Amino acid sequence: MSEKGSIIYLEGVVVDYDGFKALNNLNFIVNYNELRVVIGPNGAGKTTLLDVICGKTKPAEGRVIFGKDVDLIGKREDEITKLGIGRKFQAPSIYANLTVWENLDLSLKRDSKGVFATLMSRATTAERERIERTLETIGLQDHPHRRAGLLSHGQKQWLEIGMVILQDPALLLVDEPVAGMTDKETEQTGVLLQTLAEHHAVIVIEHDMEFVRQIARTVTVLHEGTVICEGTVDVVQANDRVREIYLGRQKVGHG
Repeated sequence: MSEKGSIIYLEGVVVDYDGFKALNNLNFIVNYNELRVVIGPNGAGKTTLLDVICGKTKPAEGRVIFGKDVDLIGKREDEITKLGIGRKFQAPSIYANLTVWENLDLSLKRDSKGVFATLMSRATTAERERIERTLETIGLQDHPHRRAGLLSHGQKQWLEIGMVILQDPALLLVDEPVAGMTDKETEQTGVLLQTLAEHHAVIVIEHDMEFVRQIARTVTVLHEGTVICEGTVDVVQANDRVREIYLGRQKVGHG
C-alpha cells in the first residue's frame, strides 16, 4: 500500500545491468499535484527512474505503486500510459509537417485508427475547446495553424508538452525540458510546469540549477542509483554529501 497522498511510490527498486546497479534499493515518493525535480551527476539513475515508472525498464527487485494500489511492475508501456502516466522525452517528437492544431488534435484522438483518419474527422465542440485551452496553457494560442517544423526549439517542446497533457495524465514525467532553450523560453517553461502542477503531479529531470531554483519546491538528489538527499534547493546545495559528489564541478546539478 502506498503512502497516503502519494501518486507514485517506489520501494526497494533495483535495476541491474550485468552487475551495474543503475538503481540500487531506491525509495522514492511523489504526492498528487506535486512538482518534484530530480538532479544528480551523469549515471546517477535519473532517466532509469523515469524508465521504470513508465514501464520501459523492468526492475529486478522492488515495488512501483501508482495511485492507491496499482502495481506497475509487469505492465506494458501502453497500459501504463492509459492508467494516467505521460512522458515528455528530451527530444521533441512532433509531426513537423502538420500544424500545431493538427498535432494537438492527433494527440487528443490517440485511439483513432490512424493519422489520416483522425485528420479527416471533425473535432467535436468539446474537443475544440480542450485544444483551445491547451494552446493557451502552452503559450501557442497565436500559432494554431503554423507548421510545427517552423516553430522555435522552445515552442516545439511546449507543443509536445501540450500533446502529452491532452491525454490527461495524473502524472507527467519530463526529461530535461529546457536543454537548448533561450533564457526567455526557459523562464516561460518554468511558469508552464508550475501551472501544470496545479492539476497534475510532475517529475522533472534537470541539470540547469538556475532553472531548478526557479521551479523547485522539493529536489531529490540521486547518486549511484539511490537517493542521497531531498529537500529545498537551499537544503540540497548546503548538504555535505551533495557537495562532495559535485566536487570540482562548476555548480551543484551539472554533470
